[in-house]
Amino acid sequence: MASTHAHVSPAQSLDAAELAAGRTIRSVYVYEAPVRVWHWVNALAITVLAVTGYFIGQPLPSTPGEASSQYLMGYIRFAHFAAGYVFAVGLLGRVYWALVGNHHARELFTLPVFNRAYWREVATMLKWYAFLIPRPSQYVGHNPLARMAMFFGFFGLSVFMLFTGFALYGEGLGAGSWADRLFGWVIPLFGQSQDVHTFHRLGLWAMLIFVTLHVYAAIREDIMGRQSIVSTMISGHRTFKE
Repeated sequence: MASTHAHVSPAQSLDAAELAAGRTIRSVYVYEAPVRVWHWVNALAITVLAVTGYFIGQPLPSTPGEASSQYLMGYIRFAHFAAGYVFAVGLLGRVYWALVGNHHARELFTLPVFNRAYWREVATMLKWYAFLIPRPSQYVGHNPLARMAMFFGFFGLSVFMLFTGFALYGEGLGAGSWADRLFGWVIPLFGQSQDVHTFHRLGLWAMLIFVTLHVYAAIREDIMGRQSIVSTMISGHRTFKE
């Protein structure tokens, strides 16, 4: 009589053993669709602003030919201004979603500075990034140090860049324009127009430093931190590996 037991190959047995001993993976929905869309549109706007802003501060050499057929710097300035509008509207939309979205959407704009446990976790994350501890704690939203970096390094710097940028933009639009009425006070606050230009350009380099550290930390956490970071801003789900 033929045996009713299915034959299990050594390879299949090995796969089953590996699965049994494998790491537990769990997933939590963190970032809603508006937050994720804003993140990537904002990243594109910052890229355009950085490239065009650099060339506005360091203009390209003059090109030969009839002036009416050469408008390269004009296109660069237009791209800068258009990206500035996208950046500003996006930040306002992000503030709105912090009010109506889930509690993770509010982390960008708040810091629990009076919570002792928060500062202990900040110290822990500093040790983790300094390679002084073998593994970090796991967080569903931003980790405490990243939350601080996002608040000061992104949100605070973004407000500074928008105020100084629209103040300079108001000069081009002319006295009495909406930008001049709303942001014209920024120029005398810094002293003169050239001072605002200088600080605005320094803000560009500060933003590039923040973006570099942000990308490094995100990739590092994905590889070493037992939790997804990059893919979370695509799918919205944070995956934890035990």
